[in-house]
Amino acid sequence: MTAVPPLAASAHPEALLKSLLAYAVLAPSSHNSQPWRFIVDGPTIAVCADRVRALPVVDPFDRELIISCGAALLNLRVALDHAGLAHTISTFPSEVDPDLLALVRVCDDGYSDASLGALFDAIPERVTTRAPFESTAVPDTLQRELIAAGAAEGVEVACVDAIAHRARVAELVAEADRQQFADPRFRRELASWIDPRRHVDGMPAFAAGVPTLLDFAAPVVTMAVRTFDLGNGLAALHHQLVGASPLIVCLSTVRDDRDAWLAAGQALERVLLVAARAGHTASYLNQPIETAGLRAHLRHMLGLRGEPQLLLRVGRGPHTPHSPRRPLDEVVS
Repeated sequence: MTAVPPLAASAHPEALLKSLLAYAVLAPSSHNSQPWRFIVDGPTIAVCADRVRALPVVDPFDRELIISCGAALLNLRVALDHAGLAHTISTFPSEVDPDLLALVRVCDDGYSDASLGALFDAIPERVTTRAPFESTAVPDTLQRELIAAGAAEGVEVACVDAIAHRARVAELVAEADRQQFADPRFRRELASWIDPRRHVDGMPAFAAGVPTLLDFAAPVVTMAVRTFDLGNGLAALHHQLVGASPLIVCLSTVRDDRDAWLAAGQALERVLLVAARAGHTASYLNQPIETAGLRAHLRHMLGLRGEPQLLLRVGRGPHTPHSPRRPLDEVVS
């Protein structure tokens, strides 16, 4: 991944905004698809969805695509606040262009949040860690901070640390794994994003854990995922990971539409940055939310008032590098 440049306060306004976007693109995204585009026009940044990078099987309504763009928007807000740039945001400002998700305009009479800017140093520290976590409990104080981070974006955060409840979530994740991998379309789509030949997007690191499960050489992993139903093996692996993770976190929203999805993405990244600042990491367990029938089961199991949008495990894990990122000039114009 290209090194993130330092902020240059003396830079030309448009150049400064483009430099801030180097932090926006460090946001997480489904399958590391990075489904965003940014257009800088003077003091305004248009945050757009890149539907070419959609995941039609696992995300047929672009729910996770918009969530991913929301996470990038949150990083942009953090970077703007860190740079002391007040700004306004209008979401879905166009009735004719559904790909235009937000317009961010820097202006003297805009809004600035120093507490959000304080999360800036956590942006490059936040990574997705698929390895097992330490068994050390996540402190109650941090759990309250995660809940507050979600609430600040209008999203409910439920923290699950009781062993029995985590075990039930683990069983649901395992069942979702089995159902997803039984679908050859899902396997083909996943295989295309874990291909080790990808260098600027996708999840080639995901494949690193599969050979230990299958005793296959890395070049064969993509073909194996595409061809064979590996659901039972990955279900067992994920069941163990979830059960051993000290905290499960679920983000939910009252509504289930594009506005809610964009808010969920911003809440997700805010939660992740708060966790990273405290030395914790996370990875995703969204399979039950992506699987017909199991999403409602998860909602009932956790006693949620709204619709579950994201499911994570949180804890202390080994240091892992950032997933690769596309060159900035490919996503910013």
